[in-house]
Amino acid sequence: MLLIWLWFKLDDQKLQKTFAWINVVAVIVGFWVFYGVSHPAGTLATWFLVVNWVNVVIAILQFYFGYRKAN
Repeated sequence: MLLIWLWFKLDDQKLQKTFAWINVVAVIVGFWVFYGVSHPAGTLATWFLVVNWVNVVIAILQFYFGYRKAN
């Protein structure tokens, strides 16, 4: 839902920068939890890893839209 809302706010660079840095923290914590906690291999672990990588892509897009030069 957040991704859809931010997609319509591409011109708000301050908002994009803020959420990009929040996503960086979420990615660090997400991977730290994933690799720091012993867990059985299973569907939930796989989906947790997928969500972390999707969050990496979203953060990259937010950094792009947050730090690009305005025309």
